[in-house]
Amino acid sequence: MDEVKLLVTDIKNKNLKPIYFLMGEEPYYIDKISDYIEDNILSEEERGFNQMVLYGRDVSVEDIVGNAKRFPMMAEHQVIIVKEAQDLSRTIEKLVSYAENPQPTTVLVVNYKYKKIDKRKALYKTLKKTGVVYESKKLYENQVADWIRRVLSPKGYSISPKAAQMLVEFLGTDLSKINNELEKLQIILPQGTQISPEHIEENIGISKDFNNFELRKAIGERNSLKAYRIANYFADNPKDNPMVVTVSLLFNFFSQLLHFHGLNDKSPRNVASALKVNPYFVNEYITAAKNYPMRKVSAVVASLRSFDVKSKGVGANAVSHGDLLKELLAVILN
Repeated sequence: MDEVKLLVTDIKNKNLKPIYFLMGEEPYYIDKISDYIEDNILSEEERGFNQMVLYGRDVSVEDIVGNAKRFPMMAEHQVIIVKEAQDLSRTIEKLVSYAENPQPTTVLVVNYKYKKIDKRKALYKTLKKTGVVYESKKLYENQVADWIRRVLSPKGYSISPKAAQMLVEFLGTDLSKINNELEKLQIILPQGTQISPEHIEENIGISKDFNNFELRKAIGERNSLKAYRIANYFADNPKDNPMVVTVSLLFNFFSQLLHFHGLNDKSPRNVASALKVNPYFVNEYITAAKNYPMRKVSAVVASLRSFDVKSKGVGANAVSHGDLLKELLAVILN
């Protein structure tokens, strides 16, 4: 995120590079940088003659180079944006000859999503010398809640830890999807608001009481009544609560609990650091560790591996996911 800010600041200050090669597994920042260049380098009047958007599936590397070598008309620069450039992965190395001697009045933006070029080859090494190579890496799940807070803070909003966790558990690590939901909330809620679980439930449709976060908490507390209520809700709403996601999250939770049992220093600060969780959730692990000794945790982890296979339809074709989840709860809670 800091790298993106520096890159955007350079562009804003007209410290332009002839090539921006944007690659990597996380498309969110690739789109953000590309959109910023598209909207800000040229004035509205200049764009008609000097800005072009190409798509990798429709052009060749030679087409891109031919357009990039043109001179701008009545402007200091022309901007060429290549979207979905990963469709040119088999021939992208041909760009190296242009990268060695790029047209100084052209800003070429290559959006190479979900992939990255080989850093051992000539194209990458040349681009590093003459342009900018930005790699957008996928965030780990435990990093996304902090990312949500950092995105909201400059806009005058905050979010409770539980609300952030609800978004992560429902939307995963897809930053574009999460950002879209956050933007909807910012339209509805005034600046200065702390986004709460109630806001998430009312405006996004994620239940604040019946979700994987609450199921995990109920299991950790050995609250069987609450856990089975959530399981019944999941059984009635299987599309919004896929079994495979629930099993994965519980597997991560009990794996972290196994790690917790192995810690010599169980102070809240060290637990948060070692397990890579928000300090707000540390008490859940402390409570769960009291209810599940290490031997039981190890057995649960083994069972979750088996249920993960069943949730994907192997050896349990006739069993509904709702019944499978209740069977899993019986194994964990007994």
